[in-house]
Amino acid sequence: MTAESAKSRAGATPLWRDLRVLRVAAQVAVIGAVGLLAAFMVGNMLSAMAERGLGFGFSFLGRQAGFEISEAPIPYSSTSTYSQAFLVGLLNTLFVSVVGIVLATILGILVGVARLSQNWLLRTIAGAYVELIRNTPLLVQLFFIYFTFIQLPSVANSLRLGGLGFLNQRGAFLPAPQASDSFLPWLALVALGVGAAIGGRVLASRREERGQDSLRLRTIGVLALLVLPVVGWFVVGGAPMTFELPMAERFNIVGGLSLSPEFSALLIGLVVYTAAFIGEVVRGGIQAVRKGQLEAARALGLSEGQVLRLVIFPQALRIIVPPLTNQYLNLTKNSSLAVAIGYPDLFKVGQTMSNQTGQPVAVMILVMGTYLAISLVTSLVMNLYNRRVQVVER
Repeated sequence: MTAESAKSRAGATPLWRDLRVLRVAAQVAVIGAVGLLAAFMVGNMLSAMAERGLGFGFSFLGRQAGFEISEAPIPYSSTSTYSQAFLVGLLNTLFVSVVGIVLATILGILVGVARLSQNWLLRTIAGAYVELIRNTPLLVQLFFIYFTFIQLPSVANSLRLGGLGFLNQRGAFLPAPQASDSFLPWLALVALGVGAAIGGRVLASRREERGQDSLRLRTIGVLALLVLPVVGWFVVGGAPMTFELPMAERFNIVGGLSLSPEFSALLIGLVVYTAAFIGEVVRGGIQAVRKGQLEAARALGLSEGQVLRLVIFPQALRIIVPPLTNQYLNLTKNSSLAVAIGYPDLFKVGQTMSNQTGQPVAVMILVMGTYLAISLVTSLVMNLYNRRVQVVER
C-alpha cells in the first residue's frame, strides 16, 4: 500500500457524515413514514368497513338507481343506472361552474375597475360590496339568497318577461334554442370565420414584426368573423336555430328552458361570492402596472377607456391570470355547497348514491377523483393561457 492511497483512505468521509448519503437516507425515511401512515389508514378503513358490513367496489354503477333527479340535462329516470345518475350530477356541476366562471369574471372585472374609479360613490359601493361578501361565509349567503330573494309568486300569478318567459315559484322559464337541420352547415361557416380571423391575426403579427403594414390582414379577418355567420344564416336554407317559447297553461308552464330556484340561487351565490375575490385580483393587477405606462398612454391622447383596454389591462393580465386560476378552482369546488339547498350537483347525487348502495368510500373516491380531474383540466387551460399572455424577454 502506497503512502498516497493510505492517506486518501484515512481521509475519506464516513458514510454517516456524508451529506449526499444523509440526504438520500432522509428522503427514504420520509417516504417510508408516509407509506406506513397510508398503510395504517387503509387498514383502519378496511377494518372499519368490515365491522359495519360495508363492501368496496364499483360494480354498483351498472345497477338500477331507483331515484329521480329533479334537473337532468340528459334523458334520465329512476330506472336508469347509477352511472347515468353520476353523469347527470357531473353535467349539472359542469354547467353551473362554466356559467358561473363566465359571469363571475365579467362582474369581477367591473368591480375591480370600479374600485379604482375616480367617482367616490361608485368606488365606495364597490368597496362595501367586496368587504361584505369576502367576510361572510358562502354557505350563509346561499341560504340568504335562497330563502330571501328566491321567493317568487305562484304559477297562476307568474311574472311575465315581456312575452318571452315567466318567473314563478318553480323557477325561471326562458326561450330554449332549438337546432334545425341547417345548424351544422351554418356552424361550419362560423368556424371558418373564426379560423380566418385567427389566421389573419397571426399573419398580421408576423408582418408587424418585419415592419410591414398589417391593417389589411386584420381587417379581412374581422370582416370574415362578422360577415360569414350573418351571410350563412340566410344562405344555408332556413334558420339554423329557432327558439321555443314557454307557454302558460292552467297549472304549469310548458316548453322553453326551465331554471329551478335551486339552480338560480346557487348560480347567484357563486357569482356574487367569487366576483368579490376576482375584483380584488383585478384591482391588484391594474395597480401593479407601472405608473409611467399610464402617463405615456395619456400623453398620446388616448381616452380613459382606451388606456385601460389597450395599455393597462393587457399588461395587468400577466399578474391577474395566476390568482384568477385559483378563483376558478374555488368556484368549481364551492359548487358542492349546492347540497345545502337541494340542487342535484355531483356531490348531492354522490351522497344519494352512497346512502342507497352502502358503499360510501367507493362513491366518495369517484366524487373526489372527478373534482380532481376538473381542477387539473382547468389549471391546464389557464396555465396555457398564462404562457400566452406572458411577455417573452429577449
